[in-house]
Amino acid sequence: QVQLVESGGGLVQPGESLRLSCAASGRIFSINDMGWSRQAPGKERELVATITSGGSTNYADSVKGRFSISRDNAKNTVYLEMNSLKPVDTAVYYCYAHIRSTGSTYFPNYWGRGTQVTVSS
Repeated sequence: QVQLVESGGGLVQPGESLRLSCAASGRIFSINDMGWSRQAPGKERELVATITSGGSTNYADSVKGRFSISRDNAKNTVYLEMNSLKPVDTAVYYCYAHIRSTGSTYFPNYWGRGTQVTVSS
């Protein structure tokens, strides 16, 4: 069994920063891409940032220059550093990872349960 657990969400004022973490645990053999998506009330889920096992990154245009994704492969953890936060960044943030479990040859996609980020004055 594999699970992802996010942490680090909260309530901040516009212009402030937050750092989200997402740790994968369970019978993990290896992890390929990891990333973050978000879903605001009444809107579709949006891909925010991705990072490959080699460290290559991609970002949504809406967060480029403000958000930074990184990962610690030894800890099976992905991070999202969010700076200059805006009210439009308010959403539930979900992490995901393509994980190969021990004894498997596939890399299915796993999702965390989400963490709320609220940006408001």
